[in-house]
Amino acid sequence: MNRVRIPLRSFADTLCKSKSREYGRSNVTRRLESFRTLVTINGNVFLGYGEESITKSLQVQIVDALRLGERRKASSLLLDLGNISQSLKADDFVYIFKHCARSPDPLFVMETWRLMEEKEIGFNKKCYFLMVRALCKGGYLEELAVWQQDLSAVHEIWKDYIKHYSLNIISLQKFIWSFTRLNDLKSACETLQHMVALGISGKLLVMTGEGRLYSSRLDIPIPSKCELGSPKMKLGENDQSLAFKFSTDTSNSNIEKSKSVNATNGMLKNYKSLLVMKVLRWSVNDLLRACAQARDYGLAEQLMVLMQKLGLRPSSRTYDGFVRATIPTRGFSAGMKMLKVMEERNMKPHASTLAALSVQCSRALELDLAETLLDQVCECSHPYPYNAFLRACDTMDQPERAVKLLAKMRQLKLQPDIRTYEQLFSLFGNVNAPYEEGNILSQVDSIKRIKAIEMDMAKNGVQHSHLSMKNLLKALGAEGMTRELLQYLHVAENLFCHTNTYLGEPIYNIVLHSLIKAEESHMAIEIFKNMKSCGFRPNAVTYNMMIDYCSTIRCLKSAYALVSMMLRDGFYPETMTYTALIKILLEYKNFDEALNLLDQASFEGYQPDLLLYNTILKKAGEKGRIDIMEFIIVRMHQDKVQPDPSTCHHVFSAYVDRGFNNTAMEALQVLSMWMISDEDSKLEEKKIEFEDDFVLSEDLEAESRILQVFKDSDEYLAVALLNLRWCAILGFPISWSPNQSQWVRGLMDNYYYYYDDDDNSTRTVLRGVAS
Repeated sequence: MNRVRIPLRSFADTLCKSKSREYGRSNVTRRLESFRTLVTINGNVFLGYGEESITKSLQVQIVDALRLGERRKASSLLLDLGNISQSLKADDFVYIFKHCARSPDPLFVMETWRLMEEKEIGFNKKCYFLMVRALCKGGYLEELAVWQQDLSAVHEIWKDYIKHYSLNIISLQKFIWSFTRLNDLKSACETLQHMVALGISGKLLVMTGEGRLYSSRLDIPIPSKCELGSPKMKLGENDQSLAFKFSTDTSNSNIEKSKSVNATNGMLKNYKSLLVMKVLRWSVNDLLRACAQARDYGLAEQLMVLMQKLGLRPSSRTYDGFVRATIPTRGFSAGMKMLKVMEERNMKPHASTLAALSVQCSRALELDLAETLLDQVCECSHPYPYNAFLRACDTMDQPERAVKLLAKMRQLKLQPDIRTYEQLFSLFGNVNAPYEEGNILSQVDSIKRIKAIEMDMAKNGVQHSHLSMKNLLKALGAEGMTRELLQYLHVAENLFCHTNTYLGEPIYNIVLHSLIKAEESHMAIEIFKNMKSCGFRPNAVTYNMMIDYCSTIRCLKSAYALVSMMLRDGFYPETMTYTALIKILLEYKNFDEALNLLDQASFEGYQPDLLLYNTILKKAGEKGRIDIMEFIIVRMHQDKVQPDPSTCHHVFSAYVDRGFNNTAMEALQVLSMWMISDEDSKLEEKKIEFEDDFVLSEDLEAESRILQVFKDSDEYLAVALLNLRWCAILGFPISWSPNQSQWVRGLMDNYYYYYDDDDNSTRTVLRGVAS
């Protein structure tokens, strides 16, 4: 019978409270002694009842249902008992406990106990002893502690066990199971040492008079002072033969072995039996499973070496734990090698093995391999590996693969969870590619997709999470659907308000960003005001977006007011803040004040980024301020900020607009070289790699090869190579030493860096202006 795991409060704590009211506090060990006494005593215990009432009638109906095997009916009647109007006492449950103690039925005992806890009904002495009897006879004390994640209770049971009972391999296997479920790998390894020592000693189980093996859980206590972690257990003449130990330090992936490990192996072989080997394998498998959860590859490797030394043949479950423990550290390639080993041994991998490998492949964006592994999964109880694949499809912008995967999930009748829908909104919420604007057709298609996903959510009883709503709002914003964006914002407000969930600034920030991008100024201001009036405290991202919005409407006064509010709320200006303020100043052609802000940002420890520099270059080029543009280029180069395609465009266009065509071509070539690398030594290496096959090649396929570089997500390199090839086609000589360019030397002659003692900062200035 499968054991149903029911979340309960600590058993030890509850018993402690119950006993302390009547007898005073006692430790877990003394309570366990009471459990043993109760189980080994023969005889009937008379339990009386109060007057006849509806509660007794319900108790009789519950017990009758349990006797007939109608557990669902019994559970329903138990709920009815808990919901009656009269005040309930412990005596109203005694008849149920009595039946469960005789049966025994530990599962229904725990179900009844949970109900009494929820209704705050205290235990009396009768219920206490009957419940303990049911749990002891059902063998559920240890499991109960595990379900409660009560490691200390398991250790107490272990201490009591070795103090009063002789060791046997079955009991040790149960303790290893418990320790691994509670992620106590150290104790589990030490218990495994004792198990192997028992195998070597030959004292595995107790033999009955009829010649049958049995686990002596309630045999006559054998006094012992050994505890978990002691150097050895008293196991007889072979107690010195346990010659291995585990290193639980993950930094050391080698098992610590003594010179006599081969002797240990040989002695174990003398006592081999089908049962012993199975139990040892079960325990090692339990440990490997725990290693997978803890991502402890080092210990997992030690266990595999141990199995080899002991002559234990790994099973599919063994490889499942080992692969899942290995791949987070060594990557999916190591897992694929293990799959190959299993194939050579004609072993079928578990679905969990294939799923874990598929997840690692998805994270590495190896979609072909991840999809192949998922195709081999015949059954899966959780959509986690499929969600990882959907996330990879989203990253690689390959929604067509996601469609095939969804069909596979339906074929397996695997119900999506909220993580699935979060990815679906991100993948299919908006129709247009990242480089395209939304239109009427794409907007209609987008809203149809969103409605279809939401209908499927409702069908499966899944509600929106913060992330699913954020992805939905992002999709609407990307399509420029501001009306629907505001409608779903109100839906989110109502939804999370009813569930007493904090909506949070990120959702408002997504809406504000979309409205600002769509130039819906009045709506953005209204949302910002509502956000503050409803008690939502804007964060730094919110303020920076609104300050940037002020640059769009060219309102310096509002921007400074927002900076003031930002400071009052405890947020300091960042590089993004300075970028927005500088944009406003540049709109008013106030380049001097803009450069002063640039110096202030550097003085306060904020390194100007490429976006900030490109903002100044763009405005300087538009206003014909070549001097400002060249000043920024020098500063970028000295700050080791590499240009991007936008930088090339702004500088090239500025020179062409002023009629400096040759200078424009030379600047384009230099900036393209700096996009590849800002170090001459590395550029010499790149020259060998790219000049003949890409830049100077007369092959018609040269451009196709460059476009392939772009498809491989190296956009900057592809643009740089196209620029250089264009320069070569127009007849300009290609130099891979940009710092020797006449244009660069002219810039360095006109501008220089100097250290300002007044504010402890460095500045780039025109020569002759430093004074």
